[in-house]
Amino acid sequence: MSAPAANFVDLHCHSTASDGTDAPAAVARLAARSGLSGWAQTDHDTVGGIAEAAAESARLGIDFVPGIEISAEFPHPGTMHILGYGIDANNPSLHELTRRLIEGRDNRNPKIVARLQELGVAITMEEVEAEAGRDHNAGAVVGRPHIAAILHRKGYVSSIKEAFNKYLAPGGLAYFDKERLAPPQAVRMIIDAGGIPVLAHPVQLGTTNDAQLETIVRGLMEHGLAGIEVIHSDHTAEQVERYTKLASRLELLMTGGSDYHGSKKPGIELGVAGGRRIPRRFLDALLVHRAERVGSAAAPGRLS
Repeated sequence: MSAPAANFVDLHCHSTASDGTDAPAAVARLAARSGLSGWAQTDHDTVGGIAEAAAESARLGIDFVPGIEISAEFPHPGTMHILGYGIDANNPSLHELTRRLIEGRDNRNPKIVARLQELGVAITMEEVEAEAGRDHNAGAVVGRPHIAAILHRKGYVSSIKEAFNKYLAPGGLAYFDKERLAPPQAVRMIIDAGGIPVLAHPVQLGTTNDAQLETIVRGLMEHGLAGIEVIHSDHTAEQVERYTKLASRLELLMTGGSDYHGSKKPGIELGVAGGRRIPRRFLDALLVHRAERVGSAAAPGRLS
């Protein structure tokens, strides 16, 4: 007999506060309907939706982890993201950081739109901001996924993936980079905001062998990295096994998540990552780690 859903969580979810299609409260309701016992909101470079998600989760009686996903510098063609769990969403330094990162996106977006217009694409910044919801939420994060959605809807590409491959990813016809933090800075910022830093979806680093990945992880550990996301929608069963062994050998926390974005990433179901569920023990281990670090008992189900 399969384990009940309450034994599972999802520790990597996005909302309309960044580039998801569901409002933070709506993601909380979906997590509850899915029978999950807990979830984490990890929007890109922003904590804008945490208060709403936390309030709805408390109303529904589901455990909630305030989080963030920070983009870090990394050589092309790989990408590096650092997840921060249990952050203080009111931390002044974190707010300054997210303001800077959002400003960096805002400086890049008009360049992308202008290049697309040069390529004959009918698109405006007003459309992009409306797609991101900035017409009714001035703090909404505007990024490439919103541009990709417009390209897809208008028929310039057949899928969101094609929009990135052809136009928006590194090497694409309309790609411009944005400001990113050096990896040690990203890890340190999460720690300074009271959070637990975890390397997101290591497959996206694009390393060619296990030794190269271990070197990167060990380097991040020197600055305080505490865990690895071993289960993710992009990870194969073989990769999950390899990342689990690496985390165990280096005595790092293990986390997992679907990387849910709503309809922006069709086929990804909240609470399910590549056909696998994320065990509750991952969240419980985060709670224990937080309690040991602060030297006092953490409230059950809370990392805030």
